[in-house]
This record gives sequence, structure tokens and C-alpha cells, in this order.
Amino acid sequence: MPVSSTTTDAVLARVDAGLDDSLERLMELMRIRSISTDPEYAGECQAAASWLRGALDEIGFAADLHQTEGHPLVLGRDHSADGPRVLFYGHYDVQPVDPLELWDTDPFSPEIREAEDGTRIIVGRGSSDDKGQLMTFIEACRAFKAETGSMPIGVTLLLEGEEESGGKNLPPFISAYKQALKADIALVCDTDMWNRDTPSITTMLRGLVGEEIVITCANKDLHSGMFGNAARNANQVLADIIASLRDENGRVTVDGFYDDVAELPDTVREQWQTLGFDEQAFLGSAGLSIPAGENDRSVLEQLWSRPTCEINGLSGGYTGAGFKTVIPAKASAKISFRLVADMDPQKVRDAFRRHVRARLPDDCSAEFHDHGAAPALNVPADGPMLQKALGALSAEWPNDAVITGSGGSIPVGGEFKRTLGLDTLFIGFAQNDDRIHSPNEKYDLQSFHKGIRSWVRILAALAD
Repeated sequence: MPVSSTTTDAVLARVDAGLDDSLERLMELMRIRSISTDPEYAGECQAAASWLRGALDEIGFAADLHQTEGHPLVLGRDHSADGPRVLFYGHYDVQPVDPLELWDTDPFSPEIREAEDGTRIIVGRGSSDDKGQLMTFIEACRAFKAETGSMPIGVTLLLEGEEESGGKNLPPFISAYKQALKADIALVCDTDMWNRDTPSITTMLRGLVGEEIVITCANKDLHSGMFGNAARNANQVLADIIASLRDENGRVTVDGFYDDVAELPDTVREQWQTLGFDEQAFLGSAGLSIPAGENDRSVLEQLWSRPTCEINGLSGGYTGAGFKTVIPAKASAKISFRLVADMDPQKVRDAFRRHVRARLPDDCSAEFHDHGAAPALNVPADGPMLQKALGALSAEWPNDAVITGSGGSIPVGGEFKRTLGLDTLFIGFAQNDDRIHSPNEKYDLQSFHKGIRSWVRILAALAD
């Protein structure tokens, strides 16, 4: 049932009054060294999962710890409210801390300090990725339960411990527990804001196709003086094929590549134009100045809403020190495609392989190695839950919330879509200078505080 503004204000006041306690709970979780990729810390991952189960028990959720072949998953549920139900995802595992000597303090002894610009920050491993983020949601649930005795909507939490180490045990769990995970929308808190005063919801995530090709010409490497001109050079054949993948306007030339690519809605393009994105500064940060993709698209469009073809690695012939006059028999390349909504990864893979075979000289061969694939995600811009979440965020922050895309891929969103049929709203409060995966990781105190308040507003809005 709808949540009155009076009730929402009371829950927000509860958040403000309990901020110090919320911070202490976050730091307690951050002190647990839950590095999932290192077997030495398996016990710590178990401890973090147990801590989260206890935290959910404490606020009145039914919480279970599910063991896997790797690290445990935590499943928490409060389905007492009528109306919509949300599935919230976060991860409690963290990256290794090396190189340790670059940290100003112990990575697992979190502290609040003042940054050079006067911003108050929470410093320590996991502060932003993802313990600080997932705790914003848990603390919002805590405030609702403490103030009103119940949640305004049905809530399921799925907290995993292998996101930073491949997450191979998550997909079979989602498949096995489809009924328990049933919801109307999924929520993920593991992304950034647009800037410190502008919250964002990421609704576009590109998919991925990974391919490796090996071109074979001669049956052995050849002397370039004895066989030069007469013998096929695998490097040359590969170079010609790679050069054929884009035209002079930056478009990918693989047949049918753009057949399923939809145009960006005008409303979204217009909003992106108001973001003040500095193309020159963005490219300049990488020592570049000229966009290299489709020349009739803005850089943001190229990054968020257009598919790509990138050459990730090349190998062939002699690459050691000095010089060797050789005609290589084999040459290889690793090539990735980032996909947008409605593109079929297998269709793209098949089209690429046809493109390569069509350009092979008769006495050469190509073999292909599959390096994974995932479809893109796209939440409709006019979706009612998206619009409610945007309104709730806009009510909390100085600037209205915006819809953004991401050039990367977040696998859990794909799993939710494929297995559960759920769209995912990626709502995070991290900043792009949080140094995730690096020494001196931090999370702005404002991100934590207003992140909790934001989830209170979102939960209330979704109940309407």
C-alpha cells in the first residue's frame, strides 16, 4: 500500500539519527578480510556471510546462508507486504589489497578521514566495492523496520561472495531458486553516480562476444630471404582481415552487424546532451584527442549505446629482443565485440567467422576459439518502476537523477534477465574517484548517508 510522506519523513529522520550506528556496522563488516580469490581467506568469506545473515536476522528478515562449492550466498526475505516485490543484489567479497605498501593505513582497519577537498570519506578495502554500497540498502531496510515495524514492499536480498573471483556458483543458484527469487524488478547497488550531486540509474549495459582467431599459412616459419614474396605471410593475412573490420567512417563492416541495433530514443539523447560530458577531457585523460568510432555519433553514444569491435591482442612471428627475418606460419588475434540491446551474441560470432573465412587465401586456414558471450541489457526508458526510482532519487539529491549507460558488462544483470525474466535497475552511489580495486579505496560519507536515504525514498515510491 502507498507510504505517506509523513511516514517517509519519519523513516528518513530515523536514518539521520542512527547514522553513527550505521557507520559502525559498515566498519564492522569492512574489518572482515573477505578476499574471495585467495583460498587463504575462505574462512573470512564465511565470516562475512555469517555476519550479513546475522544483520538481516536482527532486523527481522528470514535469512539463510547457502553453502556452495566456493563461498556462501546469503538469502534474506521479507515478503509480508502486499504489492510489488524487489530483488536486491550485492556482494560481500573484495579484491586483494596488493601492493600493500601503497596504502596509507591498514586496508582492513577502516577509518573516516577528511580528503584534500574537505570531503569526508570512509577509507578501507570494500568501502565502495561493494560493502558500503550494499549496506546502504540494508540500513534503509533497518530504518523502515525500526520506524514502522514492516517493509513497505516485498524484499528479497541476494548477497554473494564470489563476484570478484568469477561468480561461477551464482548462476546455478539462481536457476535452482527461481521461485524464491521471484520479483517484479531487480536492484543492484554496484555502480557510480554521474557526479557528486547527480544520481544516476544505469539502464544500458553492453554485452560481450570474445573471439580468438589463428591464421595458418605455411607448415613452418620461413626465411624471408629464401621465401619472401613467394610465400604467404600469416601476419599479412591477419592484418588484412583486421583492417577490413572497420570502414573509413569507423563503422564495423561485418555483414549484418547493425541489423538489430536500435536508434537511441530522442528523449535519452537529449538528456545525455545536458550532462556536460567533456569529450576532449575524457579522451585527453588517455593521451588522445580524436574519437575513433562511428564519426556521426557522440562519444557518449559510442560508449553507451553503440556496438564495438576491438582488437585486444596480436601475436605472430618473432617478437623477442633483437631482429629475426622470418615469415611466420601462424598469426593470432584476440577480438572482442561489445553488444547493445537486441543483438544476438551467437549471430555476431557466426557473422564474424564468415567475414574471416571469406577473406582467407585458398592455401590458408583459420581456427576459432570461443572466449565467452553475454547479451546486452536495456531497461525501457518509460518503465514505471524506473520512473518512480528516478523521481525518488531526484527528491533526495541536489540535481535530478539521470539515465546513463555503461560501456562494460555486469554479468548478474544478464543472469537475472535470462533465468528470472527480470529487468535490473543499477543504482549506485560510488564516485569515479573511489579507487576501487586499488590502494586507498574510499567511499564518500555523503554517498553512504544519502545512499541510505535514497533507498528509503525508492522503497516508498515503489510501494505506491
